[in-house]
Amino acid sequence: MKRLTRLTLTLAAALSCGQALAVTRGGQLVYGRYADSLFLDPVLNDANLDIWILTNLYDTLLQPTTDGKGVQPGLASRYSVSKDGKVMTLTLRTGLKFADGSALTAQDVKWSLDRARQPDAGAWSSSLASISSVTASGSTVTLNLKTPDPTLPAALATFNAAIMPQKLFTAAPGKNDAEKAKAFAEKPVGSGPFVLSEWKRGSYMVLKRNPYYWKKGEDGKALPYLDSVRFEIIPDDNTRILKLQAGELQGAEFIPLSRVAELRSSPRVNMTLFPSTKVNSILMNNRPTLNDGTVNPLSDVKVRQALNYATNKQALIQVVTYGTGKEMKSYMSSTTPLFDASQKGYPYDLAKAKSLLAASKFKNGFDVTVLATSGSADDLALLTALQQMWGALGVRLKIEQLDAATKTARYRANDFQMRTAAWTNDINDPSQITSYYALFSNIESVHTGFKSAEIDKLFAQSQQETSRVKRASQYRTIQSIYLNAAPIIYLYETPYPVALAKNVRGFVQIPLGNNIFAGASLEK
Repeated sequence: MKRLTRLTLTLAAALSCGQALAVTRGGQLVYGRYADSLFLDPVLNDANLDIWILTNLYDTLLQPTTDGKGVQPGLASRYSVSKDGKVMTLTLRTGLKFADGSALTAQDVKWSLDRARQPDAGAWSSSLASISSVTASGSTVTLNLKTPDPTLPAALATFNAAIMPQKLFTAAPGKNDAEKAKAFAEKPVGSGPFVLSEWKRGSYMVLKRNPYYWKKGEDGKALPYLDSVRFEIIPDDNTRILKLQAGELQGAEFIPLSRVAELRSSPRVNMTLFPSTKVNSILMNNRPTLNDGTVNPLSDVKVRQALNYATNKQALIQVVTYGTGKEMKSYMSSTTPLFDASQKGYPYDLAKAKSLLAASKFKNGFDVTVLATSGSADDLALLTALQQMWGALGVRLKIEQLDAATKTARYRANDFQMRTAAWTNDINDPSQITSYYALFSNIESVHTGFKSAEIDKLFAQSQQETSRVKRASQYRTIQSIYLNAAPIIYLYETPYPVALAKNVRGFVQIPLGNNIFAGASLEK
């Protein structure tokens, strides 16, 4: 039996006596973001800038647990899987509504999942590819599967499986799904804790409380506690911090790790490092030529391996993350299920790096350009250090700073040679990051152009493998193949640094990255 703490006993006693915990309701929390969202449709999306807003607007059948390691009931109060693993049955909660007050029905669920699982429905459609049909009857939704799918519960807790209002979406102007999605996303309606109220692109966004939200708070009343959340778009790290310290913001994201110690000593700020699944890397264009037709040295695997060996990760962890980081050994974080702990990564070895480059077609060195996010102190510190490290190989790194929207557009058009990047799992299963980083059929392996027929085959097998031991073996091989091919520069894992005013209670950024404002409040 677990030993109960005094706090746990007090909480249990209060609940057994029917006493509601004191919490302040109302008010607006102002939160500083480094960049604005782009497109608020949950299906045709793959950017964290959007995802971390989407999870406050839309709900899913299942939801990730706070520790990011499992799933819990969401719009579905329960689910079961047949013995042969080919039928999943979910039961919806009663009285569910969208933010406009209209009823959320099993038909909305069927339509939403049917839309999300279409092969051309965004980067994440493959996560629902095992579903052969969806049936809806009363409060019951039945998923008939082509094959058993060990990843499906986690997939149903992911943003692209959000439940949307069929009537409102189909009534949106547009000749096809993409046009309707663009129109609907300007004034989205979901069943999440908040609904979009105002949006001045590039400046601010306001989410107001959804009065029909189903989840209850500590006081027994419907969440959220806040009346609204206002997101101020402030690309410059220092400006976000100054506004927080001046009381103009109650929260700020992506605090430079160089400022963590300083803010921890501030009497007005709670500086928090939330546990994460975040991996930081540099994506490399692996194609023989760039978009402008010039020869690309990064198409040579020996060059890519050399750059990895010439990257002193332990030094970067001290210089960039101020000791908060952890060396990256796989393309997935060490907290991801089926991470292979035997992976060696690319330990710093300058002699080996020089030998590999000498054996390549570019033994005399070359110029390479990396896209960075303007205003990011972490990006600048990282790339300045890499200029020195790679300079020892004769590689001249040029930094091109762009705003987040332009950087994303260039990346999606494959118009880059290198770019700084970070990933966080949206589900705690290796299938998602693997499909994104290692499958060419899914956005060309994070637009690197990397291809591996063997990884494609192993991944397809793993999506049907119910034996954890066999699945682990498949992923061990996948990680090894990817490591040897070196499509990316392996850097480090880092936590989520968020600074909050002292009166903010209940805000959580879970390891999957989702910003949870539903339980946040402003205490007096």
